[in-house]
Amino acid sequence: MLLLGIDLGTSSIKVAVVDAASQACLASVQYPDAETPVTVRKPGWAEQAPAAWWDHVCQAILRAHATGTYNPRDIGAIGIAYQMHGLVLVDRDQQVLRDAIIWCDSRAVEIGERAFRAIGPEKCLSHLLNSPGNFTAAKLAWVREHEPSVYSRTSRVLLPGDFLAMKLTGEMTTSISALSEGIFWDFRANRISRELLNYFGFDESLIPPVRPVFSEHGRLAAPVAAALSLAPGIPVTYKAGDQPNNALSLGVLEPGQVAATAGTSGVVYAVSDQLTSDPRSRINSFAHVNHSEEATRLGVLLCINGTGILNRWMRDLLAPGESYDAINRQAAGRPPGARGLRILPFGNGAERMLENRLAGASVLHADFNQHTRGDLLRAAQEGIAFAFRYGLDILRENGMHPRLIRAGKANLFLSPLFREVFTQVTGCQLELYNTDGAVGAARGAGLGIGYYRQFHEAFAGMEKLLEESPREALQREYEPVYQSWLEDLHHQLARS
Repeated sequence: MLLLGIDLGTSSIKVAVVDAASQACLASVQYPDAETPVTVRKPGWAEQAPAAWWDHVCQAILRAHATGTYNPRDIGAIGIAYQMHGLVLVDRDQQVLRDAIIWCDSRAVEIGERAFRAIGPEKCLSHLLNSPGNFTAAKLAWVREHEPSVYSRTSRVLLPGDFLAMKLTGEMTTSISALSEGIFWDFRANRISRELLNYFGFDESLIPPVRPVFSEHGRLAAPVAAALSLAPGIPVTYKAGDQPNNALSLGVLEPGQVAATAGTSGVVYAVSDQLTSDPRSRINSFAHVNHSEEATRLGVLLCINGTGILNRWMRDLLAPGESYDAINRQAAGRPPGARGLRILPFGNGAERMLENRLAGASVLHADFNQHTRGDLLRAAQEGIAFAFRYGLDILRENGMHPRLIRAGKANLFLSPLFREVFTQVTGCQLELYNTDGAVGAARGAGLGIGYYRQFHEAFAGMEKLLEESPREALQREYEPVYQSWLEDLHHQLARS
């Protein structure tokens, strides 16, 4: 049996086809070649068109078929990973009513904070494990308040992965994991939060039927199957947000295990067996893919909005047309600390770990007579790694003390410089594996259809590609640079 994994990201769609028996990845493609734009209608807003997602998914699947490395008719299950926290609204005919309000959109911050105060901090943190903040529920409340005609026509509220499954199958479902990332789930009562629905005035009928993450979420509709050269009736058997899926793809499922990503945004995702919350909501707890009422498994998520997007911005401005390998080499050619240049990477919306502040990105201490393009490129990668350290220290405040972090060898983790700074400044051992979100979604589909009966069976073939460990001499070198960066951050926050 072959397994099809789809990863609906912010910048592109990735598709992987995995042979379930050998666990070999037979095809891995992405579409489009250029990064998908984000529509910014007002400062702090961020939207994308679900119709474009669907078109890109279809094109990516056809591109995978074109590799000729497998028979599309042998695909037996589909798994979906998707960018978290987005809001897609559809009417009774499954027609999208407006562009999706995506994860880095900041318009609903104040709405979420009002809800936090009104429902009560203790109630929110003990039952929802989070403030409603800037998550999906608050985004829906913004639509209700500002676009009442759209809200009145809304039949279902979907996350991006729910929308994609709907387009494939014609069915709409959700899961506890998905509802928790939207801050709709009451962990203590083990049900959709009535307090949140009542406060915002939402009808529970807006929520699709709740099914397990690893279960059937519909079967491929015949017209879609024909258009994609697939067999009709293939089940969608797995659906999860990109960060729980990334953790799954790395075999991070048990308490104490930690995964990381450094794509458009950066994430550290630690698994816990405690219903834990941060009093200041700087980190967030969501139901992991293997969470159940009998066995608590939470993903405690630290998010940095401005990571790879900063690196791309720097490349586009300073080295247009050059490869990431080229700019990584230029950055590595400058000394640690970039000769005093510091960059704060917080230019991609409200940062949760900064208590939902719009701190903005900053380039500090630039000297026109000294600093070069290489210094700027290095300071950007150092600033991103320092943001990870800042966030990990918040995790440590909350009782989690990671020593080993797993990641896929992709995005910023392809940069030897970034890996070095990340490892030395966090003090954590880093392991990189031959996996990505699309491959993880394919493995999830294999678990959902029952081909793999135990989690460990799905990861038997996972290959470790690289390992880096903290080195005392380098840690001593980077620590004062980090402390200097941290002082600059505190000054910036005091002004914001």
